[in-house]
Amino acid sequence: MEIKIGRRIISEQSKPYFIADIAANHDGDINRAYHLIELAKEAGADAAKFQNFKAETIVSKRGFDDLGRQLSHQSSWKKSVYETYKDASLPDVWSVKLKEKCENVGIEYMTSPYDFSSVDLADSYVNAYKIGSGDITWIEIIEHIAQKGKPVLLATGASSMEDVKRAMKTIQKYNDQIILMQCNTNYTASDSNFSHINLNVLHSYRELYPNCILGLSDHTFGHTTVLGALAMGARVFEKHFTDDNGREGPDHRFSMNPVTWKKMIKACNELYEALGDGIKKVEENELDTVNIQRRSLYLQRDLKKGEMIGEKDIFPLRPVKEGAVLPFDKESILGKRIKKSKKKDECLYWEDIQDAKG
Repeated sequence: MEIKIGRRIISEQSKPYFIADIAANHDGDINRAYHLIELAKEAGADAAKFQNFKAETIVSKRGFDDLGRQLSHQSSWKKSVYETYKDASLPDVWSVKLKEKCENVGIEYMTSPYDFSSVDLADSYVNAYKIGSGDITWIEIIEHIAQKGKPVLLATGASSMEDVKRAMKTIQKYNDQIILMQCNTNYTASDSNFSHINLNVLHSYRELYPNCILGLSDHTFGHTTVLGALAMGARVFEKHFTDDNGREGPDHRFSMNPVTWKKMIKACNELYEALGDGIKKVEENELDTVNIQRRSLYLQRDLKKGEMIGEKDIFPLRPVKEGAVLPFDKESILGKRIKKSKKKDECLYWEDIQDAKG
């Protein structure tokens, strides 16, 4: 399975694809958004992603007010949930500007749209759609996105397998270009979150959806989980991105920054190269070590022409020589006669042995 996003073709064999989720880290300033796009490109990201929503079409002000207190990561927000989402809302006029900036910088523009009008607005600017974990049960929006005919990235945080299957079934009715992403939606940046990321779900996804590209949308510190997911076959990775983890805002604290992002890219590319093609063989850079580390049979005493080779006359030693008798062929030469006289500690070659089949 191959999926093309912009200029990149993504497959199970391709190099990892990295999405820098700028999200709300623009802090309402388009110039900050521009700067973060530039930093993401410099740090090695393949895509810079935003989120298109309006506060009134994503959260209920009264619904959150009725909770009495803000939960999970929202408990640290200084403003109400509604006000925070309102501040983070992306003006529609930004879309064309952010798209142009990404094109000028040379990075893919992406967004997660959270309502029907935002989906339609984004369609003019994106080559792929990202569906956030929170909308995995909203079948109508999933269907609307799938019908656009562009690659769909589906995050599956805080979801059961039943939720995933329902969403996947909806997308697959219209679209087979799917990147299925394991995710955990705890944004508290706690070290304990590592015990909940459950990367082995990727194995389950591979069994259920062999034609999908796997991915990870991650909110843990560092890149340990990204390396693990890469080794398990995931090829698309999304992490939040900022220039300063100390800034005030809903996403800054758990985001990657240019320094940590570069470290992640370097480590992942090293791991990708190390994974190889799965075919066991003598690698090109091992050719010299074959000679110096492997053994061939060497004489333990002088042998005269016509003498019979016995068990105690030979012993496997390094280095191996081309055309030499190897240790696993020892039994086939015992009792054979030597064609010419040879000295102790000389390598024994097949050509030295009468009636040899080597």
